[in-house]
Amino acid sequence: MASKHHNAVAPLQPRGGLVPTGKQKAAAGADAKNRRALEDIGNLVNVRGAEGKPQAQINRPITRSFGAQLLAHAQAVAAVTKKPVAVPADGAVGKGGAKPANKKAPTVKPKPENVIEISDDKKEATKQVSTTTTTAAAAVAANVGSRGKPSRKKVHTFTSVLTARSKDACGLTGKPKELVQDIDASDADDQLAVVDYVEDIYKFYKLAEHESRPHDYIDSQVEINAKMRAILADWIIEVHHKFELMPETLYLTFYVIDRYLSMEMVPRRELQLVGVGAMLIACKYEEIWAPEVNDFICISDRAYTREQILGMEKTILNKLEWNLTVPTPYVFLVRFLKAAASDKEMEHMVFFFAELGLVQYPMIMYCPSMFAASAVYAARCTLKKDPFWTKTLKRHTGFSEQQLLDCSKILVNAHATATESKQKVVYKKYSHEQFAAVALQPAATKTMEELKKSIE
Repeated sequence: MASKHHNAVAPLQPRGGLVPTGKQKAAAGADAKNRRALEDIGNLVNVRGAEGKPQAQINRPITRSFGAQLLAHAQAVAAVTKKPVAVPADGAVGKGGAKPANKKAPTVKPKPENVIEISDDKKEATKQVSTTTTTAAAAVAANVGSRGKPSRKKVHTFTSVLTARSKDACGLTGKPKELVQDIDASDADDQLAVVDYVEDIYKFYKLAEHESRPHDYIDSQVEINAKMRAILADWIIEVHHKFELMPETLYLTFYVIDRYLSMEMVPRRELQLVGVGAMLIACKYEEIWAPEVNDFICISDRAYTREQILGMEKTILNKLEWNLTVPTPYVFLVRFLKAAASDKEMEHMVFFFAELGLVQYPMIMYCPSMFAASAVYAARCTLKKDPFWTKTLKRHTGFSEQQLLDCSKILVNAHATATESKQKVVYKKYSHEQFAAVALQPAATKTMEELKKSIE
């Protein structure tokens, strides 16, 4: 029986009717006068009578059932402490008497119905084998709880149950969490890939792309409009394809054209000459074997002389202050394609949208990195890649889907009207099997409209 007072516990008195000596009685009497009397806590303390004299100790005889409880308790404690404990056998102590010390008490095997199982890791709650729970089993469980780590049952709250059911209903439970992939891990041994510096390089590109961007110049040009520029752009792409030049040359050519037109007033008759001079400069900068001036004279149907082409080349370089090392959309395209883990079809589709964007004058309003990211996004929407935009692409491009919608819509609309447009060089080029005929894919106009509505 548990006591209401837990802070003070009296020492156990000897059982079996052992009579204390005279000295022990005197010490107990002196101690009893100085201490406050406690309530009865299971016949284990001395209780004073009405006259202040200690009453006789009540001893409980060890019956067969009580002996079994003591044995089960001792063996359970031994199992926890890993120490064998010798417990008197049933009937070793008579009623009111103790067994002599010189006789060895035989051990008795416990009854199966009272055995207590305790897990090895001490983390699970104690489990009772028998259906009957005894007072000793409760004591053992309390003892184990104080010695080892008590196990804490997992409680399912009403909110957690509703949340789990909602996630399961939406199909979110089985979906793995999307992670940002390390796109440079496969190039760790390639020194030309400069894996250690590539992130810093593109951080610099992001900063440098805003320093020398061409601005809106069509309204300031007197004799040139957006349609004339589109005709020039279509011709430049055709010449680049016939000469089989590097892709870097094409994007640098358009940068030089737009940058010069945003700084200098150009008459209509010299617009093609600006395009020829810009391509000559880009070829000398990017190509190993650049075309000669005579090749540009022939390709322009001798509309300009050698002196005119070289004079325009010098004029453009002086106006741009010979600054040609700039991040064009191409440097971002190759990086973003790597982040998209693209195949050959995806690569052709991205470059198809990028070259369509070079013809569209409104695309100069967007920085080169957004231009490139929009081409990748439009290609993924056209090819029905799931998802359209991944965390890896968002991490390396720095743009979300919402930021790319307006720019991508220009590219998708250009694809939708490519068959009716007068500038069909890009469409014809990417309709060949050499480029996986990606231009023949249906335009993603409907997909872009749905995405626009869902975000708004």
